Amino acid sequence: MKKNASSTREAQPVPSGTRTRSAKHAKIHPVVIYPFRQPGHYSDLEELYRLIARLDQEKDTYARPITVLDRKTHFAMEGNKAFLEFRNNTVARHSDILDAWCVDTCQMWCSGLGLAFEKGGPDDVYWLIPGDFNYGTAVGREVLGRLHDLPEICVELQQDICIGEIATDHNNSKQLIDTYGTFALLYNWFPAEAQEIRQYTERPRSEFFALRHSYLQEVLRQRWYAYEQTAVMSLEAVFSNKRISRFFVGNISDLPEGRESFAAATQQVERTERVLKTLWRERNQPKAGWAERYRILESQSEQVRRTAMIILQNLLG
Repeated sequence: MKKNASSTREAQPVPSGTRTRSAKHAKIHPVVIYPFRQPGHYSDLEELYRLIARLDQEKDTYARPITVLDRKTHFAMEGNKAFLEFRNNTVARHSDILDAWCVDTCQMWCSGLGLAFEKGGPDDVYWLIPGDFNYGTAVGREVLGRLHDLPEICVELQQDICIGEIATDHNNSKQLIDTYGTFALLYNWFPAEAQEIRQYTERPRSEFFALRHSYLQEVLRQRWYAYEQTAVMSLEAVFSNKRISRFFVGNISDLPEGRESFAAATQQVERTERVLKTLWRERNQPKAGWAERYRILESQSEQVRRTAMIILQNLLG
């Protein structure tokens, strides 16, 4: 398998004066995913939309930002004066709001990135920004100050996908889920590709990423999964030898209590397994003998999942 030149290092954007011709013509499309559950305070969102306001003013570099807001969130806050004021006076002022009924966060991604893609051009880059992180903290503000480097890596270094990697220690619940659940299952279903993915990220389910126009076009034409779409895009990138980079985001969190519950971890591992099983079948059903091979992998996958559940219950329960 061909090695991606940037897969083993953290890429950094180059000075703007050295941009290629296509980079000079590229625009970055910010797509903000508004939190599914409205936070109890607005400090994190206020800090995020200060960034979005600045991006909205830099029209030579950025397209008009898009905010995807699930209609369930909107109706859950119906009649809430603070929410309506923030939506109308901040979110709508600095971005175009896409109201959508979505199954899950990954469908919000698809809706927002799809709308941006329709407005974009062949040199453009699409930047997903999750809205439910603690941007109002000192670390969060520091992250926001340099988060624009993530899409710039795709623009200036001509990368097809750049994945943002959150800093965690080995006891972090997200780290534990990815180690004992996500990667263990990836190694079962797609062992060679899993090794490749792990060379450039420890966060195969990251919510921070940027995509080039041509690669977004490819993934939009394929099945879009309601869950774990980043892992799917990473696999697809390896399948087709795309140029892959990572960006160090920083030590920020979207967990109010600081860690996942065992119940939440169970759900994440189970849905990762469902997605990988479906993707494997789609890629292998045309091949002779796929059903027998699938039964073997499915049996192994069950053992991997059960082992992951035992470990995660001991560590998170």
